[in-house]
Amino acid sequence: MTYEEALTYIHSVIWRGKRLGLARIRALLSRMGNPEKELKFVHIAGTNGKGSTAAMTASVLREAGYRTGLFISPFIQCFNERMQINGQPVGDQELIALVEEIRPLAEAMDDKPTEFELITALAFSYFQKNHCEMVVLEVGLGGEMDSTNVIDTPEAAVITALGFDHTKELGNTIEKIAAAKAGIIKENGTVVFYGQNEAALSVIEEKAKRMHCRLRMPKYDSLRLEARDEDGQRFSYGGYEGLRIGLLGTYQLCNAAVVIETIEVLRERGFFISEGALRGGLAAAGWPGRFERIGSCPRIFVDGSHNPQGMRATAASLRAYVPQGEITFLVGVLADKDAAGMARELTGAGLASSFITVTPPSMRAMEATELAALLRTMTDRPVRAAGSLEEGCALALRAAGETGVVCALGSLYMVGDLKRIFREMTD
Repeated sequence: MTYEEALTYIHSVIWRGKRLGLARIRALLSRMGNPEKELKFVHIAGTNGKGSTAAMTASVLREAGYRTGLFISPFIQCFNERMQINGQPVGDQELIALVEEIRPLAEAMDDKPTEFELITALAFSYFQKNHCEMVVLEVGLGGEMDSTNVIDTPEAAVITALGFDHTKELGNTIEKIAAAKAGIIKENGTVVFYGQNEAALSVIEEKAKRMHCRLRMPKYDSLRLEARDEDGQRFSYGGYEGLRIGLLGTYQLCNAAVVIETIEVLRERGFFISEGALRGGLAAAGWPGRFERIGSCPRIFVDGSHNPQGMRATAASLRAYVPQGEITFLVGVLADKDAAGMARELTGAGLASSFITVTPPSMRAMEATELAALLRTMTDRPVRAAGSLEEGCALALRAAGETGVVCALGSLYMVGDLKRIFREMTD
C-alpha cells in the first residue's frame, strides 16, 4: 500500500446516512485489542477554541517532559497533522502500516466504521504503540456521540467556548448544544468549563453533579493583559505574572486561562508540571490558521473562524491589531454553516474597505457568487466574487496594496491553500 492508497481508503468511507452512536467504534477497537484502554487523556470539546486549547495544553505537557499525543481535526496542510506525538505528525510509512493493520478488521464488520471512526481508531493505535504518557484528544463533532467519546473517564474533560454550530446534528438551542458537549463528562472525573454563558453553565453543572464530577472554571477577574504585539501577548492570571503566548487573537487569553486551570487539575492528579514548564509550554505553543499573521507588506491575517461567534471574536482581535479598520476581507464559507450570521458579524463590525469572496475547496462549499450576493444585501462596501482561490488572493493583494491589511477567513478547509498561495505571491 502506498501513502496515497492509504489516504484513499480512509477517505472512501461515506458517513452520510450512518446512525450516530459509538457501537461501530467500540466494535472496531475491540477487534484491535482496545488500545485506548492503555492511554490517559485530556478530552476537549466545545464550539470555538478547541484546537488552540488542545495545542497549548499539549505544548505544556511536552515541556514538562511527558510523551504527549495530540489528536486534532481538521488538518491545515497535511492529513498527518491529525495525529502528532511531541509536536511531530505521524510519518507516512507508519500511517501506511496502521492502515494496513486496521483495514481487514474494519472491512470484516457488517456495519463498517465511518471515516472519522477509522481515523480515531488509527490515532489510538498510533499513540498506544508509541507509548504516549498523555493524549490531548480533540472532539470531532459534539461530544456525546463523537467517536472520541469511547474513552473511559479522562484525567480532565475540558469544554471550551460554546455557541451555535452544527445545529442540525446538535440542536438549535444553546442548552441542547451544551448537553451534547457535556457528553464527555464521565463518572468521578473533573470538568474544566470555559464558562461565560449562563444557559450553558446550568446544563454543565447539572451533568457534572449527576456524574459526581468536580467543576472548575477560569477566574477571569484575575486575567489581565500586560502587553500585545504581532509576535504575541503577555498577561497575568491568578498568581502568575508575565506569562506569554505566541497566539495573537484576543480570545486566546481566555483559552490560555482554561489551559492553566486544566494544568492545575493534572497537577492535582499527580502529574509533575513545573511553573517553568507551564510558562515555556504556553510561550512555545503554535496553532496555524487561528488569527495567524503570515505577511507584512501588506499585513495578512488568516483565521479559520467558521461560525458567527468565531467571526465576532476575529473582529474583536482585528480591532486590537488594526484599530484604523479599512481591511480587505477575503471570505469563503461552507454552505451548511450560518453564512448569513457570519456575514452580519463581518459587515456589522465596520472594519471593511471591501470584500472578495471565494469558493472553499470542499464539496460542501458555498459558491463565491452566492456569498457575494448575500454580502451585497448587508453592506455598501465593494464586493467581488473570485473564480478561484488564486484569483481571490491576487485581488486582495491588489486592493490592499503594500501598506494595507488583508484578512482571509471563513473556513479552515481553505486556510492551508491560502497560506501557500499568499506566500508564493508575496515572496
